[in-house]
Amino acid sequence: MASVSPDTEKVRRPRQSQARGQRDDGPRGSDVSRRDNGRTGGDASRRDDSGKVDRSNGANGPDSPADLTIEQLAAEVGMSVRNIRNHHSRGLLPAPEVRARVGYYGPDHVARLKLVLDMQADGFNLAAIERLLSASGDSAARLLGLRNAMTAPFESETPEVITGEELLQRFGEVDAKDVERIRKLGLLTPLGNDRFEVPSPALMQAAEEVTALGIPLHAALALVERLSHDCESISRAFVKLYLKELWEPFTAAGQPEERWDEMIEAIRTLRGIASEALLGMFKLRMTAQVETASGKLLEHQVKRSH
Repeated sequence: MASVSPDTEKVRRPRQSQARGQRDDGPRGSDVSRRDNGRTGGDASRRDDSGKVDRSNGANGPDSPADLTIEQLAAEVGMSVRNIRNHHSRGLLPAPEVRARVGYYGPDHVARLKLVLDMQADGFNLAAIERLLSASGDSAARLLGLRNAMTAPFESETPEVITGEELLQRFGEVDAKDVERIRKLGLLTPLGNDRFEVPSPALMQAAEEVTALGIPLHAALALVERLSHDCESISRAFVKLYLKELWEPFTAAGQPEERWDEMIEAIRTLRGIASEALLGMFKLRMTAQVETASGKLLEHQVKRSH
């Protein structure tokens, strides 16, 4: 099994991990203990051991009052106080509610900062986020929700990490060209040090079962390449269907606020319909092809017997 040098390959990390990697550590300790300055009443939110605010008393709805100091806001979203102030100066965060010379932040501020973090995780820099928020306002969150609905995985599979020795035991010797084809297909991700990530263990299991039937790995990979190409074309057709028949009329109508949830739910529904339709059509076509091939085999066998 050919391996890839760690100098030439980078490990792919989940988007959520990347987003958290961009955050500075929030404040801890005595800075957080000052959260009750300037507050009244006995329904104050409680903070759990993780440093986040527990609003189980009901003060977490959209109409909840601003009750977080900047230190508590930082702990709530996992961001440094310095970065929050920087976002405020850039216009990415609305001004806090000031009471007794202390600024307090509420659910809208938490939601806005989480939106900024999500957009950073999607590759937007702060300048681009600033432009998008200035141009589209609350629609930026809707657009991000739509994108997340489009890109969410159908089913969650936990990737596995295996060694080159394990691959050798399961598939035998694999030449360098086939290793590269496997990498391009996304079936394996080289991690260096003779270790590989398997994004879809189910596909790996299917490949192992195919080769166990006596089908050479390179022949199976050729079919997978064709299958990948055909699935990409079908996926593109479904996306175009959504854009032409649903998104374009929605945009032509001025993107009415009350229909955003409908548009997000539509892409979720269409994704499920697409996978079911593809599987259903494949079963029909596979059955027809097998019946045709078996009929020819029987006919050929009859001719040989005479």
